[in-house]
Amino acid sequence: MSESTPSNAYAQAGVNIEAGNEVVRRIKSAVASTRRPEVMGGLGGFGGLFKLGQYKEPVLVSGADGVGTKLLVANRVGRHDTVGIDLVAMSVNDILTLGAEPLFFLDYFATGTLEPDVTVQVVEGIAQGCRDSGCALLGGETAEMPGMYAPGHYDLAGFAVGVVEKDQVLDGSGIQSGDVVLGLPSSGIHSNGFSLVRKILDGHDWKAEYGLGRPLGEVLLEPTRLYVQDILPHLSLLKGLIHVTGGGFYENLPRVLPEGLGMEIQLGTWPSLAIFDLLESAGQLSQRDLYTTFNMGIGMVAIVRAEHADALPGAFRIGRVVEGSGVTLL
Repeated sequence: MSESTPSNAYAQAGVNIEAGNEVVRRIKSAVASTRRPEVMGGLGGFGGLFKLGQYKEPVLVSGADGVGTKLLVANRVGRHDTVGIDLVAMSVNDILTLGAEPLFFLDYFATGTLEPDVTVQVVEGIAQGCRDSGCALLGGETAEMPGMYAPGHYDLAGFAVGVVEKDQVLDGSGIQSGDVVLGLPSSGIHSNGFSLVRKILDGHDWKAEYGLGRPLGEVLLEPTRLYVQDILPHLSLLKGLIHVTGGGFYENLPRVLPEGLGMEIQLGTWPSLAIFDLLESAGQLSQRDLYTTFNMGIGMVAIVRAEHADALPGAFRIGRVVEGSGVTLL
């Protein structure tokens, strides 16, 4: 065998190099669609290059996250074009809470046997999330690991990097009693709590609607809302931001508050989502269960001075900051 003839030993071990090459070819246009002027080079290098723009005292902000067991829902429904958006949103929304503009994103896709159609769907979703949040898909890794994952299964991780001027870092230190709590609606469950969701709904027909207006499987796969375009134009008016993820209201909302302060949240000040009503009834969940696990229709919370209560278009006034600690639902 000549040196130029490729060996099939790796393929016999379960790794399909050609499938990986096919994925790279098919995702090039999706990746290119996310390009920002600061990006240097193209797809295929060992690292991504990004030239930092003009800042006085830039502070880089990074975040990493995954999609969790929502991926099992994608497998069951047979749809993989939305979980990539989830992947971007989970990290980008996190770094946004510190006032950071997302600059670039990297993904990690791991599976036992690479299926190009599925992988391309996922990466196209990632590219969509990057376009919607204004960040570049700078690079990533596709790992085929036979024996590591069950047939047809894969896992995702994502890494976002953003930047904020040092004197504009949003750290919540200026929050005071009497400040107003605003809530931006979620698009659904987002990407947290799916272990409980699957336990409750496993025996349901995911093609049925159950009063949701769409098949249950589609509602569950509704991607996490990206809040970048909603928040960035109004950052100067905000005192604090909270991404409502795992832990729901009770764990996330206090994280931005200075010592000695709490929040009162007035229930009924924002529209409820039918999927949470279904989970409550089917799972016989208490209010505490719901608000400790899910976003309950509010995906991002902002704290502002009372005179800036209308600072965020589309936001609901859901509560106020008070002396004390923790979160009280009224």
